[in-house]
Amino acid sequence: MFRLISATPSPYARKVRIALAEKGLPFELITEVPWDSTTTTPEFNPLEKLPILLLEDGTSVYDSRFILQYLEVKHPHPSLLPDDEDAALTARKLEVLCDGVCDALVLTFFERMRDEGGSPEWIARQRRKIDGGLREIARIVGNRQWAVGERFSLGDIAAGTAVGYLSVRLPELDWRTLYPDLAALSDRLEERCSFRESVPYAQPISDKVV
Repeated sequence: MFRLISATPSPYARKVRIALAEKGLPFELITEVPWDSTTTTPEFNPLEKLPILLLEDGTSVYDSRFILQYLEVKHPHPSLLPDDEDAALTARKLEVLCDGVCDALVLTFFERMRDEGGSPEWIARQRRKIDGGLREIARIVGNRQWAVGERFSLGDIAAGTAVGYLSVRLPELDWRTLYPDLAALSDRLEERCSFRESVPYAQPISDKVV
């Protein structure tokens, strides 16, 4: 059985949790704070980042995008990529956009932890990335039932986890009013068992980070 080292707010770990659940692959969830000195992440990922998928042979797979690729290769059924090549590429593009939005949210969160609230210029730069990324995600998704193609896919996992992370790290952004079709997709996705069982929430960080 797989073991997954995760953090409760992490949209990257949530992507993997959802993919494992949707593929029907059992796993043990190990929750850590990767910023604290007590974390075991350096033992399994030299980059000290989550999520980390621990395999039965003791080896590890890390970086959420690579983990999802690994799962798709090793456990191809059910596939989380659309059958059509162009749609599959669009799903991958959505994942890049959504990870970029989440990256900017993480950078904003830690910058705000600095003395006097951090650099306004840095925060403004990250906000432009968030706003631009969301705008493009909403454009790609449109008002379809699914993010890409005719069934649940990686595109839905990416979009759903990205907007779900907004409520944790940037609750003041009223993205639902700006993008009602994207909000409707999010609501449909959050009804799925894989999403309901992986709702993100903040964790206390004990050690100084910045």
